[in-house]
Amino acid sequence: MKKLIIACFFISGVIFAQDMNVVQGNFDFLKDQKEVNVIFDYSDFTMMKEKMPEAQYVQEHKADLDKKAKGNGNIWEKKWIAAKDQIWTPKFLEIANTVLTKEKKDLNFQEGLKTPYTLIVKTVWLFPGWDAGIMKQPAKVTTNLKFVDSANKSNVLLEITSDEAPGDQWGSNFSNESRLGEGYAKTAKSMSKLIIKKTK
Repeated sequence: MKKLIIACFFISGVIFAQDMNVVQGNFDFLKDQKEVNVIFDYSDFTMMKEKMPEAQYVQEHKADLDKKAKGNGNIWEKKWIAAKDQIWTPKFLEIANTVLTKEKKDLNFQEGLKTPYTLIVKTVWLFPGWDAGIMKQPAKVTTNLKFVDSANKSNVLLEITSDEAPGDQWGSNFSNESRLGEGYAKTAKSMSKLIIKKTK
């Protein structure tokens, strides 16, 4: 029985694994910073295992929903579009700042700030997962986190890739948009912990 429990924890660790890697740069510039501006870029990402463009995913998902009940496709599309500003972006900012505050790190991430440095959170790939009650598959969120000079955004000070951050909640979660939001929350949590570790 004990071996079975350990095996289950091991499998869960594999399923919910997230890779966060520093591509270039270092964290030195963040040591004395109090605020960092954030820009979210949802302009060009792929989806699903097939890595289809977002527009194709939306078109196909709308068609599937309309087959079940006419008009539901358009209702869902509005939720999908709104999720970027109402779920994904707020989740990332909220969790990033919560983790930093708990660890007593005096650093804050917000949109629309006039600060020396800007974090560009570019969405690269999304997998919404699914929830069938008893069985479910977590969402996955892959992003590129690029810290740049606000006055010259081609000047990259630090670049981090975050691959397949898992998005899930306890209990059932039947909303694709909400599960993906948890993936952005996980991304932010890992990023903030990495910043704390590297700027001590």
